[in-house]
Amino acid sequence: MPRVLVSDFIPGDILDPLARMAEIEMWDQVGRAPRAWLLEHLPGCEGWLSMLSDRIDAELLDVAPGLRVISQMSVGVDNIDVAACREHGVSVGHTPDVLTEATADTAFALLAAAVRRIPEGAEIVKRGEWGPWDPWYFLSGDLHGATIGIVGMGRIGQAIARRARGFDMEIVYTTRSPKEIDDATEVGLERLLEMSDIVVIAVALDDGTQGMIGRDQLSRMKETAFLVNVARGPIVDTDALVFALTEGSIGGAALDVTDPEPLPPDHPLLELPNCLVVPHIGSATLPARREMATLAVANLTAYLRQQPMPAWLPGSAEQPLGDYPAPGPPPLAG
Repeated sequence: MPRVLVSDFIPGDILDPLARMAEIEMWDQVGRAPRAWLLEHLPGCEGWLSMLSDRIDAELLDVAPGLRVISQMSVGVDNIDVAACREHGVSVGHTPDVLTEATADTAFALLAAAVRRIPEGAEIVKRGEWGPWDPWYFLSGDLHGATIGIVGMGRIGQAIARRARGFDMEIVYTTRSPKEIDDATEVGLERLLEMSDIVVIAVALDDGTQGMIGRDQLSRMKETAFLVNVARGPIVDTDALVFALTEGSIGGAALDVTDPEPLPPDHPLLELPNCLVVPHIGSATLPARREMATLAVANLTAYLRQQPMPAWLPGSAEQPLGDYPAPGPPPLAG
């Protein structure tokens, strides 16, 4: 049977189809699998169910010359050297679509919490500072009727736009792949930043987007505007964001992702009352995570059965169907 490495815990009922056709070695301790453990256990493996926390590079691929397929439990693959995978003949799968709605929900939860100052209000109550009702006390902005600027109109960006319509928002967006979006206007990044009351980052991290929101871009935003990031931390220049929030050149920020990640407890962002940070929980719902794990397993089982992966990553090695014996009969349904 082929050997497959699984670098975090996957529930048994989800892993079962793969367990019927492969010998599985799984990291099941608390925390991420150490790199030393990966280097030790990858040799001899034909497949790998990886996590976003795994840095997959030529060093790891070199120790596993028999590795044919990686299936990552994530839609983002910025932790994977895809070119190195192609050079090593490794096909890569990932898990798009299944986390779209959960991540869009998180984006809206963050922007609503930031614009309406929900965390600050909760702290006032806890500190015993909740006084008599005052018509001019603790005012915030509106969601309905606001202009939302979505940077990146892929699956998640479009799901955010659908929610924005329900709040009667004006929608502007930027996209690298031209597309027509109902009730939304495509504009350049500079214009989007100038127009928007809320800017949501939903673009993939790559060489073209790393650091794309820096001091100059933040200076173009309204002083009352909010920045929401549910994509990847390095898209936003952290030092520039700290400066903008400290100087009051933007109204606030709500971040599901940061750079670095995780933030150290003494990081300046965590000291700012106008910055809400949560620990990369964009897709952290039980249904979404189970669907992600199920798709990651399906990618591996399909490849090992010499069938196309449901979610193959273009740019990685092609799926060389039929070049080695199938590992056994198809798994039972379930």
